[in-house]
Amino acid sequence: MARSKALPDVSYRALTPPWAPAMDLFRFAGAWAPLPESVVSGWGAWEGEQLRGALLAERAGASAMLHGPVVVVPPEASPEIGIEVADQLVAEALSQAQAAGIGTFFTRPQGLDRVWIRSGFIPVPEVELPPALRERPGLGLFGWRGGTALWSAAGRGAPRARQVPTR
Repeated sequence: MARSKALPDVSYRALTPPWAPAMDLFRFAGAWAPLPESVVSGWGAWEGEQLRGALLAERAGASAMLHGPVVVVPPEASPEIGIEVADQLVAEALSQAQAAGIGTFFTRPQGLDRVWIRSGFIPVPEVELPPALRERPGLGLFGWRGGTALWSAAGRGAPRARQVPTR
């Protein structure tokens, strides 16, 4: 069980089906969540027995779509605490990617650009999203590839080099 250095009372651990505490947290925050039967893994931030943050994943082959993170902090707490918890939840997911056979994560940024960018996600075109993970609400798409995989500058099926027409 990992602990945050900045938040000694928060511990991070995997969530397990039926995902009810995470779904309740998503509903409380007013965030869209996938259907429980499509969730394959999840990570939680716990303060004692109280779930304070959650990140859920759907999977399609070696790719997964992350939903969240959703974090609830007390009103008197600094908003930075929520960002730190979100960062740690994403780090937990990425650290388990290789062992789970996940080579690519996708997410909708939902205003958490600095969390995603800090974790190595980059904006990618919608065409990169596997068909089984399409039609999720939200604007924009960020992607992360593990190992030495790189995103190509050209989209799928697009020519790698363009010839400039001459007149």
